[in-house]
Amino acid sequence: MSDQIRTAIGAADAGGEPLVELRRLRALHTDLARAEAEQVRRARAREYSWVAIADALGVSRQAVHKKYGRR
Repeated sequence: MSDQIRTAIGAADAGGEPLVELRRLRALHTDLARAEAEQVRRARAREYSWVAIADALGVSRQAVHKKYGRR
């Protein structure tokens, strides 16, 4: 688990204002989704298979292809 995620979880567990924490977590989720999409694009550009990408993400080939295959 990355330090940024530990910080996000720790802050949420620390009793911060729930709506503020939810907004912060939503922003973190958005950043992570963008980073994931970029790495999938890079992997495909380097001709990694959907199976290899799915394995790295811990999902099925069908799931990753459905999410990123038409972009």
